[in-house]
Amino acid sequence: MASPLRQAWSRSALLFTGTFNAVTNGLTSSMPAATADKNVDMLIGGQAVIEGVMMRSLTGYSVAVRQPNGEVSIRKEKLASIAKRYPILKTPVLRGSVVLIQSLILGIRALNYSASVASEGEEGTTEMSSWAVAGSMGMALLLGVGLFILAPLGLTNLIRHTIFPAMGNIAYNAIDGLIRAVFFFVYILSISFMDEIRRVFQYHGAEHKTVYTFEANEELTVANARSKSTLHPRCGTSFLVFVMAISIVVFSLVPSTTPFLVKFGARVVLIPLIAGLAYEIIRFSARHLKNPVCRMLTRPGMWLQKITTKEPDDSQLEIAITALREALTYDFVDETQAAVA
Repeated sequence: MASPLRQAWSRSALLFTGTFNAVTNGLTSSMPAATADKNVDMLIGGQAVIEGVMMRSLTGYSVAVRQPNGEVSIRKEKLASIAKRYPILKTPVLRGSVVLIQSLILGIRALNYSASVASEGEEGTTEMSSWAVAGSMGMALLLGVGLFILAPLGLTNLIRHTIFPAMGNIAYNAIDGLIRAVFFFVYILSISFMDEIRRVFQYHGAEHKTVYTFEANEELTVANARSKSTLHPRCGTSFLVFVMAISIVVFSLVPSTTPFLVKFGARVVLIPLIAGLAYEIIRFSARHLKNPVCRMLTRPGMWLQKITTKEPDDSQLEIAITALREALTYDFVDETQAAVA
């Protein structure tokens, strides 16, 4: 029987992984637009959830989850775009923050649904209420802020006060960024050895293989998806790498000599700007992969995906394919044309 400490660590890891996937799922798919050519502008994307996959197209999404009895449970809905109602939200950089907020809400709902389906039959297991979902989101965000902003900043302050008192602004933020990157890498690596997280990473790999199959304009079958790579340049994992790099530059705008609470507050407030910039870079680079500079920009994210994606089995590929097929029912695609730009 697992110890209470291990159970708490497992729950927090699942919560963080799920929220991480939720935040980044929208980065791999297009923002709906009235003038979009679905055969050219539709970039399919999604996220791995507990024992399943969520896929989203231009105007809809679907979650497919493997039930304990082996059957597949599906939830799908049409997506409402706030950017259609308020065109100003399509402004470059600003749209990245909008997509992230929408992705977080959608992703947490998908994660909540998958958790209730995957644990179906366990006594007392029900889908969480909206307030419980909001609470889970808050806890995950607090964990992220504490581990990847507050702790690195505190360590950097300690290093300056005890070892390098004459540290300049650029050096201060470079060390802060390096510590943050190390914390993130070690955390992801450590939880990747957990059985529960490994299965989530396998579904992550299944999602990528299925997206590759769609992009190759091939029939969505397990046989076609099996040979595809688990690493994808538009993955939200790459987004996190860009966030870490851009944050070093943006945080340098805040003098390192300012009070600790001011530096910490500025880092939290500047997250939307950093996310928006990272969004534009990953979108641009993913659409211009023939450019050697763009390929270079996506490479660190591809390296990190060797941890966050694992080789799926056929049953997991089946789930990802089912999710994509259901999501595509909201968007007609002419199979005689190219799937993406």
